[in-house]
Amino acid sequence: MNFYIIIPAHNEEAYIGKTLQSLIQQTKSPKQVVVVNDNSTDNTQSIAEDYATKYPWISVINSKSSNKHIPGSKIVNAFYKGLESLDGNYDVICKFDADLIFPKNYLEVLSCHFHTNNKLGMASGFCYIEKKGDWVLENLTNIDHIRGALKAYRKDCFNQIGKLKRSMGWDTVDELLAKYYGWEILTDESLHVKHLKPTGNSYNKDSKYLQGEAMYKMRYGFMITLISALKLALKKKSLRLFKDYISGYFKAKSHNIDFLVSEEEGIFIRNLRWKGVLKKFY
Repeated sequence: MNFYIIIPAHNEEAYIGKTLQSLIQQTKSPKQVVVVNDNSTDNTQSIAEDYATKYPWISVINSKSSNKHIPGSKIVNAFYKGLESLDGNYDVICKFDADLIFPKNYLEVLSCHFHTNNKLGMASGFCYIEKKGDWVLENLTNIDHIRGALKAYRKDCFNQIGKLKRSMGWDTVDELLAKYYGWEILTDESLHVKHLKPTGNSYNKDSKYLQGEAMYKMRYGFMITLISALKLALKKKSLRLFKDYISGYFKAKSHNIDFLVSEEEGIFIRNLRWKGVLKKFY
């Protein structure tokens, strides 16, 4: 299977070389890797270009955007910049972060999963972070959720869900829509990916309300938002975040911000979320 990989990168000079090196060392090589240098002010571009001169399947393009590290539209816009530079001859399209070290068999194992299951729409391994010299699971979400840092989509699934939404919540609504269209999601616990910069470490303070806004835009409704916000805040060990998430939800509602999904898709998403909540108790 042909794997195309897009890596948005903003000021990642400390990590981008390690990420590219781990992709070079894969037992199954990707067909194309595009690094989108997104308004970096450090040596990200020169490091990536050095790899591109040595490996013809690596390329670098530049994108101008905000210098603030805000989750959501910024990273997805950079992803689309990379996608525009590629042809359509891929079987799997990947959006990877620029601060990951992949095990050598990562793409080979994913390829096997996609090859053996025609209904598999998305797949990934797990992110691990370093704590006191040990690499431990970065436990921010359910184990059946694919982290935004390492998304891999089958081409047909990617197109059917409408590709990626230019909004905070893109890395949740993609899975929900994949399930709506009957695709399966897989997370392989054997694939341990080193996440060199833990999630949210460099997020701008302006982003604190965006998670709640995303819950509104995915048509969660208040009760599911309340439960999801509390769960996420507890995982991050910050009740202040719970307040921010709920505030973001009501701000979005008061401004009648456009939804990311249709009404029918919203009904499916709420039912799916309620099933997940009830499953915890029974």
